[in-house]
Amino acid sequence: MNLGVMLAAYLLLVTAAVALLVLPAVRRGVFAWTRRHVVDCWQATRQASGVFGRLLGAIESRVRGVGASMSGWGTMQWSIAGALLVALVAPSLLALWFGTGRLLEGYDDTTRRRVDPQIAALLQGEQLVPPAPLPPEVFSTREVEAERPMLATSSREWGALDADFRQRLLLVFKIMREKHGYEMALLEGYRSPERQELLRSRGPSVTQAAAYQSYHQFGLAGDSAFYRDGKLVISEKDPWAMRGYQLYGEVAESVGLTWGGRWTSIIDLGHVELRRAGGLPKSAANAS
Repeated sequence: MNLGVMLAAYLLLVTAAVALLVLPAVRRGVFAWTRRHVVDCWQATRQASGVFGRLLGAIESRVRGVGASMSGWGTMQWSIAGALLVALVAPSLLALWFGTGRLLEGYDDTTRRRVDPQIAALLQGEQLVPPAPLPPEVFSTREVEAERPMLATSSREWGALDADFRQRLLLVFKIMREKHGYEMALLEGYRSPERQELLRSRGPSVTQAAAYQSYHQFGLAGDSAFYRDGKLVISEKDPWAMRGYQLYGEVAESVGLTWGGRWTSIIDLGHVELRRAGGLPKSAANAS
């Protein structure tokens, strides 16, 4: 919803509440309009059938009793009622105004970066094949565990990734190797919701996303690092790796991916994801 429309609706609600509170003529007019357009219709419906009509009649009696009680309200009672009405409605309107459905930074932006025409031609060309898997022990060293806890149990199955995202990430790996001399390694691709929650329990420095708040759950995200001399290089303290991350982000963005190195709440230099119009898949809302 447009923010201007929401703000106008909120101001209209406040104005109406104030008018009901301080202007008796407005209250009388509202009651008269309600009686003329609603009560008459209610009575006609009540007279249309037997049992249903008696039920409506009982409800009408209760409503009339409440209305009679309200007609005797003073300024104090109307002030309390108006305050309660605003208190009930205002939080929802303010939430819609200040929020856009965002769960976490970087997870609902539907902006698609413009892909370089030459890159687009490559994406439409040959289907790139995933590289041979690295030995499992590469992902379980003490140095790697210090940088990326629980990495040894992550999924690095290229087949579990979205086909479009997989080709874009493979193209990034190809450009990084052939143009910049960096050999890339996929650290984690698809991530189950259970693993997402487990990682979140390790603290915000690991991830701030709960289950189904991450593109990993839909095969649309991947975490990567560099492979040099038979070892993974993840540390941001390594100048060679930092230069590689910058190049990696530029290449990833050139093929239409979003790079975690540009986030502000949590910087994730090795993370890239493919965003599509509409944000996360609809199944995210159903499964959360």
